[in-house]
This record gives sequence, structure tokens and C-alpha cells, in this order.
Amino acid sequence: MTLLTDLPVPVVGAPMAGGVSTPLLVAAVSDAGGLGMLAAGYRSPEQLATDLVHTRDLTDRAFGVNLFVPALPDRERHEDAVADLRARLAPRAAALGVEPGHPVWGDTDGWEAKVQLVETFAPAVVSCTFGLPDAATVRRWQAVGCEVHATVTSPAEARDALAVGVDALVVQGQEAGGHRATHDPQAEPTPVDHLGLLELLGPQVDLPLVAAGGVTTSGDVRRALAAGAVAVQVGTALLLATEAGTSPTYRAALRDPNLTHRVTTRAFTGRVAGAVRNAWVEELEGLVPSAFPVVDQVTRPIRRAAAEAGDVHGIHVWAGSGWRAAQDRSAREIVRDLRP
Repeated sequence: MTLLTDLPVPVVGAPMAGGVSTPLLVAAVSDAGGLGMLAAGYRSPEQLATDLVHTRDLTDRAFGVNLFVPALPDRERHEDAVADLRARLAPRAAALGVEPGHPVWGDTDGWEAKVQLVETFAPAVVSCTFGLPDAATVRRWQAVGCEVHATVTSPAEARDALAVGVDALVVQGQEAGGHRATHDPQAEPTPVDHLGLLELLGPQVDLPLVAAGGVTTSGDVRRALAAGAVAVQVGTALLLATEAGTSPTYRAALRDPNLTHRVTTRAFTGRVAGAVRNAWVEELEGLVPSAFPVVDQVTRPIRRAAAEAGDVHGIHVWAGSGWRAAQDRSAREIVRDLRP
């Protein structure tokens, strides 16, 4: 038994790092009958603790938190390419009045402190992306009452997740917006949609499956449930929600009639991600090394300055395949309209 099967609405709010998944959004998704998820990625342990407390103050419903599992890039292999990228971006940064960021090669996103924080706060669910916690960490979280969910993009990753004892799998297809959850950052993600992955995994996995990628309508939800999922995870559908922390420039980009194509690209952070194609992608696609998170550290000040300047071509526009269906209204209404 899992709390996923008891949700009034079988919808998980995708944990969107970088400020989109605010405590307000997380609480609103849970209050609507779904499962809201905080994004711990890019947040310091202190900021995450504040987010956990804030969310608990906003809702008495179950919610969860998502952690990035660190996979440090090979410095010897990528350092020169990252330095070249930083030099290439210097003129763009100067035009915005900033400098490219400086890479921190040993950055683990505060993993150990966040593991402990989750154990202390014991949210209903803890999920992981970009990799798997070890079995001992999974048991620590389960011992305090957390369900542990792992995000997977292939049958091989699903088998690895089973081996460490997780409680559910988030099955992410190629339609997903934002970073693909591929465990090997060097690898290209499996080019299969979530329905295809559900078909592959269903006979092999005796765990609850959550379908993720391109889910923006109640019809999408029905199809995922019919394929064997117990719930869906939605992110793009919530990008324009009133409670989301999506910046004004990001919101404008999602509505821009001149931005018409979606791609998967490493151009912004070094990790493959689903995004709307803009001038940044056109300039840098194929030139960015697969060195997350250091590429993200280099590009982040520039993207932040572009967002402040209203430049839709200087930011990442993470978006799933159904991004045109995103609606500017409350998360409660969006989630309830996804009811199958």
C-alpha cells in the first residue's frame, strides 16, 4: 500500500527546482487532493528547512520533497571545455552587467545535510532524481515514515532502484520538461515516452508507478492510468499557476508566439533537459560539455540577469511537450481539472 493510491486526485506536482515549486504551490497541489512536492535542488539545507516549515504551516495534507543525487563530473575531462564555455559567454554576460559564474567542482548540493534534514522532518514522501540513494539511506528515511520514490528513465534504472528498496517509481518519458532524470549524466536519455516506459516496466516491476512527461490534460491522466500508472506527475501544467514561482520572463516565454519548437538540450546546464528552443539554444547547442552542475554554475548568473531584463532568449524555458496547454489560474483548479 502507498499513499499514492489514496490520493483523491491521482496527481503529483513535479518538484521544479530553481524557485518554481514554492511552498504555496506545493500546499495548493496537496490541498486540491494531489501530492505537492518541494524541490530541494539548488536550495541550501537552511533554505530547505525553511521551505519545509513553511509548507507545513500552509497545509495539513501530505507532501513530499525531492533531492538531486550528486554525480560529480570528471574535472580532468571537462575543465578545459568549461573554461572555454565561460570565455564564450563573457560578452553575453558583460552586456547584462554580470560575469559568468565560477565552477565549483566538488559541489554535492548539500547532499549529506539534506539526507539528515529529511530524516528529521520526515515528510510523507522523499523522491530522488539524477541517481539513487544507497540502500542504507533508503532504510533511514523509511524508518521515520517516509515513502521513498525514485525517478527512472529506463528499465535498467528501474532495476537499480528496486535493488535499493524504494517504494515507488516515477517513470519519466521523453516528453518531460526540465532536466531528464537519467542516472548517468553522460548518457543520452532513452527516447521513449512515458506510456512506452509503462508498457516496458509493467510486467517487470511490482511497485506503484507514477507516469511523468507531457501530462497536461485529464485525457493524458486517463491514458497513463490505463497503462498501469497509479498516478501522474505534472510540472509543465503548473508553470503558469498563480502560486508558482515562475518568473515573469519565463511566463512570457511560454506564451510567446515566436517560440514554437521544443527540444532536448544540454545548452543551459550540461544535463539534457526539455525546453522551448530560443536563441540561447541556437547559439550553444552542441558546444556545452556534459558537466552538470558546473555548467549550471557558470551560466546561472547570466540566465538570472536575462530574466530580470525580460529577455526570453537568454533564459532556460523548461517545458514539456504539452506546454501550450498550460493555464494561468490557481493550482487548485488545474489539479482538480486533471481528475480522470
